[in-house]
Amino acid sequence: MDGLLFARLQFGLTTLYHFFFVPVSISLAVYLAIMQTAWYRTGKPKYLKMVKFWSKPFLICFAVGVVTGIVLEFEFGMNWSEYSRFVGDVFGAPLAMEALLAFFLEATFIGLWIFGWDRLPKGVHLACIWCVAIGTNLSAYFILTANSWMQNPVGFTVNAESGRAQLTDIWAVLTNPVAVVAYPHILVGALLAGAAVIIGISAWHLARGQHVEVMRTSLRFGLFMALAAGIGTTITGDMQGKVMTEVQPMKMAAAEALWDSKSDASFSLFTVGTRDATREVFSVRVPYLLSYLADGDIHAKVEGINDLQAEYAQRFGPGDYTPYVPITYWSFRYMIGLGGVTTALALLGIWLTRRGRLPGNRWVWRAFIWTTPLAILANSFGWIFTEMGRQPWAVFGEMLTREALSPSVPAWQVISSLGVFAVLYLVIATIALRLIFRYAKAGPPPDGPAATSEAETPAQQLTFAY
Repeated sequence: MDGLLFARLQFGLTTLYHFFFVPVSISLAVYLAIMQTAWYRTGKPKYLKMVKFWSKPFLICFAVGVVTGIVLEFEFGMNWSEYSRFVGDVFGAPLAMEALLAFFLEATFIGLWIFGWDRLPKGVHLACIWCVAIGTNLSAYFILTANSWMQNPVGFTVNAESGRAQLTDIWAVLTNPVAVVAYPHILVGALLAGAAVIIGISAWHLARGQHVEVMRTSLRFGLFMALAAGIGTTITGDMQGKVMTEVQPMKMAAAEALWDSKSDASFSLFTVGTRDATREVFSVRVPYLLSYLADGDIHAKVEGINDLQAEYAQRFGPGDYTPYVPITYWSFRYMIGLGGVTTALALLGIWLTRRGRLPGNRWVWRAFIWTTPLAILANSFGWIFTEMGRQPWAVFGEMLTREALSPSVPAWQVISSLGVFAVLYLVIATIALRLIFRYAKAGPPPDGPAATSEAETPAQQLTFAY
């Protein structure tokens, strides 16, 4: 039994499960702040109902995201102790900033926001949700700088005596070129996922003719946000691709299944390779596009897997430095494809709901409902591509994944904990999704005094339920 394989499976399971909820909580914090600002400025009850209704999925996703994020940090020390020993001085800095600055900010103000209805002045209460939105985004940035250091290690030196990486420039870590371009891409991807949740739930109600005023406004809001976020993912993804081609050319070559370096490189829409994934058999390509995406020049030379493998073997020593091409290749395309479909549906929805209209065809509502899983899966495939494309490195160019494993943890312990985690995550996901479906199905609060009374505050009800 391979302990490395099961340790990777466990960490991958936790990461994907964690990131299933995190994009929704990041984006809904921003959207709630915008909705509450609209209520603060206009006083229209529908905006207040929107805030109270959409606070429910936000709080559920936030709670699950916090719990699974803590588990990830434990796994660093338990399954990957050699990694933690090597990178702790560097990797720990942005994680400490996330905990001491960003998480304290969002945790403090989310409590004030939940229990501040009818207790805090409206302006102060509004400021609380904006602080939550700022805190969630700061958390995302600090965590992303830690991950970006694994992709492109900067601002450190390796102590020859201890064999540990030591931080020399925290500013270089925080302004890592990979983090600078990856953060906007992660943010707009999260905004796309959150908008898709709003679209899907709003469409479910509108298809049944329920809560039309609130849900139609929510639907239009979600559609416009999804379209803007979809365009944003295209722009930021292009920026990130150019940076990653520079710092991790092997990842981008694997993303295109490009085996041999070439100029005037085309972009593969679909490729069939050999069983051992070492040679292309058939592909459908867009001429010159890959060269443009890599360097902004349609005639630029793009390095291929075979040439990079030879270069890395000479630079780092004998070994296989090629990531698993099928997963890297297809996760890259699923990310782009699912995000593109969601964006296209948002554009279609904006057209179909213009001037007060609502579609009459059931297939339109079904398509809108399906935007929710499509956008969330697009985010998940993006992380699969990011992490699998870095293999076999834990820290690119510095530490191989097999070197990062805890030497004293036997495979059977990793396997048993993986089984326990899988069952536990299934239970938590079932509870969380049932809560989301339950509150989504119930709809926004009713009209009248109950809609704004302290006793009927949905966020408080949900907190007490937990």
